[in-house]
Amino acid sequence: MPGNDKFAAIRKGLLEFLILKIIAADQLYVADMLRRLSGTEFATQEGTLYPLLSKMRRDGSLDYEWRESDAGPPRKYYRLTAKGRAQLSELNDYWKSLYATIDEIGR
Repeated sequence: MPGNDKFAAIRKGLLEFLILKIIAADQLYVADMLRRLSGTEFATQEGTLYPLLSKMRRDGSLDYEWRESDAGPPRKYYRLTAKGRAQLSELNDYWKSLYATIDEIGR
């Protein structure tokens, strides 16, 4: 299914939700996020992820801090803000509601 274009809009719509979930679990930098997504149908590239992270930061969902790296230049480590945690909670609730509705309709 990963290459199936008819699901592209669904994957794109869920990517922000997944990024919130990933960052909620641990402060990460972009390469870590890409690695977490790489083995899934949500695999993406830096060119998609950076603009999304910038949008989420402008929206107040995320913030970052620079940290020194042993393997090169400093890296941006992203973390959820209070607004991002609230948004993640809302999205989790909405996802459960959607799943229940789809399950109920399918009976």
